[in-house]
Amino acid sequence: MNGEYQFRIADGYTPTTLPMERLADYMAALARLLGEGAHVHFSAVEPGSVKLKARVDEPAQPKVRERVRAVRDGGGPRDARKAYDALDDMLRKDNASGALAGDDGAIVIQFPGRTRPEPLVFGPFRQDCTLDGQIFRIGGKDDTKHVHIRDGAVEFTDLVASEAVALRLRYHLFGPTLRFHGEGTWFRHADGAWELKNFRINDFEELEDRPLSEVVASLRKVKGSTWREVPDPVRELLKDRQGNEDAN
Repeated sequence: MNGEYQFRIADGYTPTTLPMERLADYMAALARLLGEGAHVHFSAVEPGSVKLKARVDEPAQPKVRERVRAVRDGGGPRDARKAYDALDDMLRKDNASGALAGDDGAIVIQFPGRTRPEPLVFGPFRQDCTLDGQIFRIGGKDDTKHVHIRDGAVEFTDLVASEAVALRLRYHLFGPTLRFHGEGTWFRHADGAWELKNFRINDFEELEDRPLSEVVASLRKVKGSTWREVPDPVRELLKDRQGNEDAN
């Protein structure tokens, strides 16, 4: 095998029907899959079913070959595996399947796309629950207002509230962290991850934003608390928090 690869999109598009924007999406993901960005070049879109050809400069060929084979075998760098997933997801959405072949026509990686079995999802489960976060958007023209919140790097954009609740929430836009009380609809995926589909806010409260030292002092005053026996409570709390983040 020399330095050429061909990514085939079967049954979804032809070169004349593939939108340019979608072509760019496929090319970007294929480039991430192959890696060695400065040494991988787009070659052509061949007629028939869509076939994207990429040419790899000779010095980078062994690295690309090893990278591709590792992904085929279920390993490889994280960014390469994410690129594989992105390509397969695009094929699925486009009702197509695909393959990456070498210059000799032998298939190196198969992409099931639309033939991939549907993942198991359990639910919906509806229950009363709470969410914490900062409001960064409130909108909607009807009586139901849509509320977007963020908790660190995680964003929730499927919260709704009545107009009366939204009027109260507007004073907290980009403000402190709130705790939202309401009813959520959840789905559980086969890998154990939970996905929030929607959440109706019934009420909320502002969380205290006190320094950690004040929180510890309050805990030490509680009758029967063992925090009085801990020499450095702040360090212990931070260690406990770090342990929880690593577990997630």
